Amino acid sequence: MLFKVFYQKNFNQVPVREFTEAMFVEGESEADVRKKLADRNFNIEFVTPVSGAYLEYEQQNENFKVETI
Repeated sequence: MLFKVFYQKNFNQVPVREFTEAMFVEGESEADVRKKLADRNFNIEFVTPVSGAYLEYEQQNENFKVETI
């Protein structure tokens, strides 16, 4: 299953919407994705599954890339 992860690069900084970044990660569940990203020291704000029309929309973006972890 594919998940979209919204995160801040600096774990010690208060989250600010303007600095939020996103990446796509494959995983079994939200907990699995969080476990895979635990060593990256990101401040993960939100993890959401992506499928159907939403996935098709995201794939049209030229920056669409699935992280391999």
